[in-house]
Amino acid sequence: MIRQVSKTELPDILVLEAECFPPGEQWSPTAWNDEFGPATVFGQYADGRLIAVASIVVTADVADLRTIAVTASARHRGIATALLHHVFDWAATQGARRVLLEVDDHNIPAIKLYQKLGFAEISLRHNYYPNHHDALVMEYSLSQPSSSSAREGNPLVLGIESSCDETGVGIVRGNELLANEVASSVELHVRFGGVVPEVASRAHLQAIIPTLRRALETADVDLTELDAIAVTAGPGLMGALVVGLSAAKALAAVTNKPLYGVNHLVGHVAVDLLEHGPLPQPTAALLVSGGHSSLLAVRDITGDITELGATIDDAAGEAYDKVARLLGLAYPGGPVIDREAQSGNPKAIRFPRGLTTPKDLEKHRFDYSFSGLKTAVARWVETARLEGREISIPDVAASFQEAVCDVLTAKAIDACEYLGTEHLLMGGGVAANSRLRALLEERARANGITVRRPRPALCTDNGAMIAVLGAACVSAGRPPSTLDIGANPGLAVQQVLV
Repeated sequence: MIRQVSKTELPDILVLEAECFPPGEQWSPTAWNDEFGPATVFGQYADGRLIAVASIVVTADVADLRTIAVTASARHRGIATALLHHVFDWAATQGARRVLLEVDDHNIPAIKLYQKLGFAEISLRHNYYPNHHDALVMEYSLSQPSSSSAREGNPLVLGIESSCDETGVGIVRGNELLANEVASSVELHVRFGGVVPEVASRAHLQAIIPTLRRALETADVDLTELDAIAVTAGPGLMGALVVGLSAAKALAAVTNKPLYGVNHLVGHVAVDLLEHGPLPQPTAALLVSGGHSSLLAVRDITGDITELGATIDDAAGEAYDKVARLLGLAYPGGPVIDREAQSGNPKAIRFPRGLTTPKDLEKHRFDYSFSGLKTAVARWVETARLEGREISIPDVAASFQEAVCDVLTAKAIDACEYLGTEHLLMGGGVAANSRLRALLEERARANGITVRRPRPALCTDNGAMIAVLGAACVSAGRPPSTLDIGANPGLAVQQVLV
């Protein structure tokens, strides 16, 4: 709660002053006592403790911001911004039309805060402070438009991702990436050989607040500055989704910001906006991850997406994990098999290509199946062991990987021809696979198709992809979600917003 502070609360102010400033820069009790004469002092309390204070003097139409202090534990939470807006609103009721302040030219965090609020430098006072630092004199017009409206079409959006085993918080301004913090719980699942939903959910609970704080600090953004909050509403693991969704709802309710519950799979498409800008229409999208292998027709990232095909059993990422396990390799299997395959012969073993026979293509032209491939690898390894033959792990890995990438890329090129588009986007965790990238680029080039792909760090689950999808929805004027939306583990890719 922000309210006017009286002289009787001077002891609380002095405690806060000592927490915020080194001894040589603190106001003395006498200075603060004298401040209550000409100045009006405002403070914000939390749990009975003063966490922020600001003083201001209004003379005619000019307000002089004398000081502001926020305790360290309350920073990067929008406290300073909210307090200053409150103080400025009060100053305007007293007839002020502009606000002036001086700030140490070495105090970069404070200068950035004032610049975000709309302050502009108007002069410089040399050797103003006892430490001989200069003072920037800055001015703010109380009649200027808010920062949110000034950024219209370039919304500042925070995104939360928690669909599986990564806790991601990203912040974007339009298509500009400001922060992308990820906390992975993969190490907790290694001994199980796969993601354990209950373990993932508990890890999200522990990681969500620290990850949020890191993202805000990296972007140098306060919650009050946000234009919207986006969150993964599905598909994914139910318990994991609920953690992120609950956090986003709480933030939206406290900050009074619109909430956008968005589709995780579409986020994997939208993340490329951060790298290459708006998508051509239409664009074919190949999504390949641990739980999904899909081909999409994307005409509008915020509302017109058609699923051309998907896996009918194991996704590509699942097949990688299972084959890695039977070869005695570590989890997760994708990166390990990719590394092993570098020294192997992809033609050593001819593993089957699922759903590629003429009969299969009649019904499953754009669908995938990797369960049979996994079984074929298992039988080959078992037979080799029974016959006492030496098993070359690199050759098996390379041959398996070639079978996966052959089918993924062939159907992706076919999807482009079907849609009549020369634009193909690749996303999802498996899109970081080196052979998949190389083969798709080779086949696309031969067919006059341009491939768009995010850098590897943006291919895996992250909050930035949710933030940029949310920003696209805000810019397109899509209506926000209600605070009573629920998690949907089976959310269809055609439903971008919940």
